[in-house]
This record gives sequence, structure tokens and C-alpha cells, in this order.
Amino acid sequence: MSAHSERAALFLVDQPRSAWHDQAVWWVRQKRDRAASALPEWEELREQASRIKAHALSRLADYLEQFERNATARGARVHWARDADEHNRIVHGILAERGVTRLVKSKSMLTEECHLNPYLIAHGIEVVDTDLGERIVQLAKEPPSHIVMPAIHKKKEEIGDLFHDKLGTPAGLSDPTKLTEAARGHLREKFLAAQAGLTGVNFAIAETGGFVVCTNEGNADLGASLPPLHVACMGVEKIVPRTKDLGVFLRLLARSATGQSVTAYTSHFHGPKPGGELHIVLVDNGRSKLLGREEFRRSLQCIRCGACMNTCPVYRRSGGHSYGVTVPGPIGSVLAPSVDARKHAGLPFASSLCGSCTDVCPVKIDLHHQLLAWRSELAREGFAPRWKRLAAKIGALVLRSTWLYRLSGWLARRVVPRLPRALVYSRLNAWGRGRELPEMPRDSFRAQWRRRGKP
Repeated sequence: MSAHSERAALFLVDQPRSAWHDQAVWWVRQKRDRAASALPEWEELREQASRIKAHALSRLADYLEQFERNATARGARVHWARDADEHNRIVHGILAERGVTRLVKSKSMLTEECHLNPYLIAHGIEVVDTDLGERIVQLAKEPPSHIVMPAIHKKKEEIGDLFHDKLGTPAGLSDPTKLTEAARGHLREKFLAAQAGLTGVNFAIAETGGFVVCTNEGNADLGASLPPLHVACMGVEKIVPRTKDLGVFLRLLARSATGQSVTAYTSHFHGPKPGGELHIVLVDNGRSKLLGREEFRRSLQCIRCGACMNTCPVYRRSGGHSYGVTVPGPIGSVLAPSVDARKHAGLPFASSLCGSCTDVCPVKIDLHHQLLAWRSELAREGFAPRWKRLAAKIGALVLRSTWLYRLSGWLARRVVPRLPRALVYSRLNAWGRGRELPEMPRDSFRAQWRRRGKP
């Protein structure tokens, strides 16, 4: 059993929670569908976004250098980080040089990927995540379980207990409005006391040297505006060539993520505020390696909307923490093996290959094809589970031989239904632990076809 399977099994022990999680995430997927169907040009926007991203990736170095020139001309300082360790050292160096000990931070999956929070905390800097969902999981000392809805795995009663323990709210309080008010008061104090603010980057524009941050709570705006120092961290794949390209992505992002027509706050940053400092950290951390692999390059087109997670039957029923990576779900199962194939070998197999993730991706990443490609590669490298490699070899043998194929079909129809249940649903049948075999037809398809008089 893979690590994902083991963690998913733990999540499924609480059946009411897993059912609620499934329904809650699927509800967001349905909102996405309604928002998409309201735009007649939806598929055209997806196609344009895919082409823009593919073009940007084909000239990534050129556009990043153009972005650096223009950002520097506007007064920002640009830093380059090869990996997570260098990223963390750069951010800490910027803060330490200015004596910063209190940092407010908006949602940034890149800094989660680089494990920036524990690094800074270990160096004596207080880090406060100001996105409500991120603050909830930070107080709970848990990682986010979703890239857009970090605390989707928690019920309001659990959040009430957490806030009672950490923020001193009344015991038993679970009203979402009152809990949000308590969090707002708590975070407002942190904003006013902060010496620096850190944000992620949704899109960076090579043409202008500016970047865009999309939020629904305005926390990134407060973090970037109140303190004198603003640090923005971005993966190198966030670059887009021109300002007019933004309109395509902004129309797709919110609709794909939460079913909104637009995010509540779409903030543009072009240089530091008067009297302040702006530092932009460009991070590779394995992205160039992925760019060099033609079969997986398109995964870098991802705009982190989370739509593939909201539709994925495996993610919805196993929870984000079961993946053991910063970005879970289908896109995470494509990205993670490129970082550590041995450690994350089980993730490409945590998929039904139904293709729903590909269907909803706003930038048309062929996710289920990439998951299949990873399965083949992991098997070649010997990282796929032994029993799956054996099953695949047996399957290939059967499918290559007409008589073996017909014999196996006859055995499945005539013999398997007569076997004792304890034999069929034994420990050798891992698939049958949570599923019933379908009722077997009496005759093969060929026999039924001939009986109907077809040639």
C-alpha cells in the first residue's frame, strides 16, 4: 500500500467527515460549471490562455530578464533563487538586514513549498499568515489541505474550538460570522504591528515589471501597504508577456477556483510605495528541470486555481493531506514526482484517469495524460509497486493473446461468481476491500453480438 493509500484510509475512517468533504468540494466544482457556462467564449479563453502560457514558457529566460529590467527600473529589487534553501536565505537576509522580527504574510503556495515559515520562525521572526484559511491551519499547526481553500477539511465547530483555545473566543461559539469577526480583530493587531509584509504572485508581467496578487479578503493589500517593506515571492513560471494577456487569465482564474466572476481584490504592484521598499524573489526550485521535459512541460502552465482538485474523485474522497505534498490533487501528483520520484511514486497512481481534471483545467493541461506518462516512467525506473508491475505484465500477456483473452473472460463470467466470497474478497484482492465486483454477464459481448444477428 502506498503512503497516499495509507493516509487516505485514515481520512476515510471518519465516514461523515469524508462524505461532507466530498460534497463541500464538489459544490465548488458546480459553481465553477455555472460560472463557465455563463461565458459563451469560455473555451476560446481556455485556448488563448494555453497558447499564451506555452509561448511564455518557450521564451522563459527572455521574459524573466525583461521582467527584471522593467521591475528594477520601477524601483524594485529583484533576487534569483535556484532552490528552496536559497529562497529562504534570501528572504531571511532581507528581513534580518532591516531588523524585522514581525512579518505578516498573505497566501503563497510557493513559500509553503519552500517551508519558509518554519525557517523564519527558527531564526526568531514571528510569521503570521493573514489569509483566514491559512491562519486557521497555522494555529492548528497543520499544512493547507487545498491551495485555494486551505481549511476546507475543518468544520466550523472545530474552528470554534481552535479559536477558543488560541484567540479566547467564547466556548462553543461556531457561528462563521462571529468567528470571522474574531479573526479580523486578531489579525488587525498583527497588521498594525508588522514591520514587513510578504505576498505571493499570481501573475508577473514582463512588459511592465509589475505583478498581480488576487485575494478575496484584502489581506495582501494590507500586508503590502501598512509596513514599509514588501517582499513578493514567485515561481519563475508565473510570468506572462504583456499587460493585455492578464485579462484572459483573470476571467478564468476566479471562475475556475471558486465560481466567482472575479476575485474581490485584484491588486497591481509596480514598484515600491513612496518611501518603501519592494523586493521580488524569483524562484526556480526544479521548474527548469521540468521545463526541459517535453512530456511534462505543460504542467508549468498551471495558474493554481484548484479546479482539478475540486473535480477529482480521488482528492474529494481522500483529502488533501493524504498526498503529503504542498500542492495535492491531480496537478500535485504530476509535479511531485519531478521533485522526488522515489518518495512520491505512489501519487500518479492515486487517480482514476477519468480525465475530469483535464476537462476543467482553465489552461488546458493534459493532466490525466501526464499522470499516465508518469506511471510508465516510474515503472521503468522500478518505483512502481511490485504488485502493479506484475499485474500490468499479466494484463499485457492476456491482451496480446486472443485465446487467453477469451479464456479469462469465460473464467470471470462462469467461475468467479461461483467461488466462495471469502476467497474472492481475500487480502489478495485490495480493490475489493471497499468495493463489490459488478454482476457478471452470462455471455460475452461477441456472443451477444452474434445472437442478435450481427456479422
